[in-house]
Amino acid sequence: MKILAVSDEPIKWIYSATLRERCKDVQLVVGCGDLPIWYMEFIASSLDAPCVYVRGNHDSFEIGESGKIKTDPGGWINLDMNVQTMAGLTMAGLQGCLRYKPDAPYQYSQFEQTARGCLLSARLFTRQLTVKSFDLMVTHSPPFGIHNGADHAHTGFKVFNRMMDTFKPRLWLHGHQHTNYAPRDATETLVGATKVMNVHPFRIIEI
Repeated sequence: MKILAVSDEPIKWIYSATLRERCKDVQLVVGCGDLPIWYMEFIASSLDAPCVYVRGNHDSFEIGESGKIKTDPGGWINLDMNVQTMAGLTMAGLQGCLRYKPDAPYQYSQFEQTARGCLLSARLFTRQLTVKSFDLMVTHSPPFGIHNGADHAHTGFKVFNRMMDTFKPRLWLHGHQHTNYAPRDATETLVGATKVMNVHPFRIIEI
């Protein structure tokens, strides 16, 4: 299984005619937030693979060619608070980052994201997922203390750590922390049975 994961920053070679050839064997595309709708729709139209995503704190609407407002990228499935099985993988997701502006969309306090994480956990328990059947967790922010930035806005969510310990997904993909912020920091960390990966700005992953 080959996955193309993207986050936070459009990349020239991805937004080009070379994408179809270079990623023709990709079987799943994952978006970890803060990407323009036009960029995501180009990826979805170029590759013959299902596309799933969560929103980041900078995601917003765009005006389409018809003049209508777009809030969701065509060809993509929103994983936020959702459990899906596709391309042979069972996956779930949670959007957003730690709140740093009052009333800003897709920003949450630790308490607010904990409540959302508990609701998603109930859905995962309903599916009776185990370490062998839960493959992929998709978030914008990282778990607390893993790939975090030095500032408040780039601190991870504590509920993610509890969910990781409970459900033990094989992969935990996130964005938000740009790798150029701290080039020497780790972008891949094994936590128990889970490999946590910062995918900014893209990664091609084989599992």
